[in-house]
Amino acid sequence: MEQFTIYRALQLFGGMIVAYLLGSIPSAVWIGKSFYGIDVRKEGSHNAGATNTIRVLGLKPGLFVLAIDILKGWFAVYLSSNIFGSFLKDWGWINDFSYYSLAIAIIVVVGHALPVFAGFKGGKGVATMLGAVIGLFHGIIPFVLGVFVITFILSHYISLSSIMAAVSFPVFYLTSKLWLSKHEDITLSMAIFSVIVALFIIWTHRKNIKRLINHQEPKFKFRRTVDAKKDNKNSKH
Repeated sequence: MEQFTIYRALQLFGGMIVAYLLGSIPSAVWIGKSFYGIDVRKEGSHNAGATNTIRVLGLKPGLFVLAIDILKGWFAVYLSSNIFGSFLKDWGWINDFSYYSLAIAIIVVVGHALPVFAGFKGGKGVATMLGAVIGLFHGIIPFVLGVFVITFILSHYISLSSIMAAVSFPVFYLTSKLWLSKHEDITLSMAIFSVIVALFIIWTHRKNIKRLINHQEPKFKFRRTVDAKKDNKNSKH
């Protein structure tokens, strides 16, 4: 095992810093302010995420934000596995650096939720977490997305769809050996992480859950909030 030096520490923690900075890229805030003069955190659900961006600014900018947020999570995990994390194996510290990748996945989501580039007021981290999960559990992701899509088609609630997909994630992972031919390698660390992901998504949607219980949660519509406000103003004149 190689000696731990300042140089090694910089390489090790460099991946964590890069992951946080990647997560901190506030795509919804920057796109809203730069191209529309609108801070999405002050409109709609006040969330700096793709769903609220679609509500406030429209489908195209919302999908662009979604793509960026997913890419942030995936790229952070990719870097951890292929660049920064590989150092751990080369140095002989551990034979399996999955723990490091899991740490990176958590850090990139924390960066999205608490972005240094946007006053530490970010989004819920669903899309960024999805990107990280794609990098770690690519085999079961189509099934998790299937749960999201089916739930959305039946309910038209993005929040409920996200929660159901999150809950299905550890279930699919823990049972993948039974039904998936190219199943994931089930490890304790990955199992714990899958449960943490589900609990995290549920926790970030706690207000949505209350509204769902009270039948106050708005169903998702593709119409922009900005346009709706203009129409309301015009109807009054």
